[in-house]
Amino acid sequence: MEALFQIMSILFLARILSEATEKTGLPGITGEMTAGFLFAIAFKPDDIETFTFMGELGAIFLLFTAGYREVHVKDLKAASLNALIPTLFQIFVAFAFGFMLGSIYGFSFIESLFLAVAFSPTSISVVVKTLIDTDYLSSKPGSLMLTSAIFDDIAGLFLLTIVISVATYNHLPSGIELLLIAGKILAFVIIMGVLGWKVFPVLFNYVQKMHAKESLFSFVILIALFSAYLSESFGLHAVIGAFFGGVLLSDLPIAKIEAVQKKVSGIAYGFFTPLFFAFIGLSVEIEVLYTAGTFAILVIVLALTGKLIGGFIGTKLVGYGSKDSLIFGIGMMPRAGVELVVIAIGKELGIISGEVFSSIVMMVFVSIIISPILLEMSIRYKEKGMKVPEQMTT
Repeated sequence: MEALFQIMSILFLARILSEATEKTGLPGITGEMTAGFLFAIAFKPDDIETFTFMGELGAIFLLFTAGYREVHVKDLKAASLNALIPTLFQIFVAFAFGFMLGSIYGFSFIESLFLAVAFSPTSISVVVKTLIDTDYLSSKPGSLMLTSAIFDDIAGLFLLTIVISVATYNHLPSGIELLLIAGKILAFVIIMGVLGWKVFPVLFNYVQKMHAKESLFSFVILIALFSAYLSESFGLHAVIGAFFGGVLLSDLPIAKIEAVQKKVSGIAYGFFTPLFFAFIGLSVEIEVLYTAGTFAILVIVLALTGKLIGGFIGTKLVGYGSKDSLIFGIGMMPRAGVELVVIAIGKELGIISGEVFSSIVMMVFVSIIISPILLEMSIRYKEKGMKVPEQMTT
């Protein structure tokens, strides 16, 4: 009963504060995260397992819905070719900044490595919500950003696997071990491709003939959960699988009936995703605010600028203009998922200190707050500039 009261309370707070922040011109997710933070202060919940589970479902449904409603396979294929260089640049620069910071503060090689890997990933979930709100997800920079963020998480998990191997066994993975890691990723992509090409069309042709109410809606939700589960079983993040599942269904007319889409969006944006962002605010340890020092400030600045600089240079190299490159770089700044896994494992293994752990948590929170704001501002700046020639010609 207490869990129900807590979920009801935090959802209510999230909706009210989301509305309030949107009226001030800020992204709604800032209000939803503030709701989680305020809830933690007011109620000080000891058991957050329920919130953890609901937050995970929120991230899964946010990414699934983005792939299901907003992304088309042909656009993703086209963006994939251009995404490689920007992805490599923004990961490399952020990784280098993290390792450099650890070295400056005299950390051991392995602790500096953990810090560098924590700097590397990007949170797809935070980016997607802002892109949808600004109607920018289907644009060229938006598609590139989303594709790069997916590659980013895969690369981050790949780096994490290597770092854990180094920390656990005190040696770099062998060539065979690296091939096994890459093989898992490739196997997941192939299996999802076969399912989307051969299995899902047959399944939904059968489901369409079923007499049970809401059969199509139920199976769309089942695909979301199955894709997330399959992704985790291959050692990838659940949201990557959910996104792939959504993209595959986006090419099936039977699965994309408008009435079903509205129901999926309703349960995603009306319930799960507000809880996801509220959970992020809830997870912030209040004592972290009192441990902020020069190191924490440097973590925030270098982690965010590393992504911005690397993303900007990478997109410029593949032919994008300065404004689109700036939008892409800002879109790569937010963190929320894989980096928290990295530092949690590092702390569990006794490799990173409490100061590093607290500073990364603060960086994640700050990035989630400021990145959507800066992203929305940069998009508006670009669109304002595009309207000037039209006005001059009238």
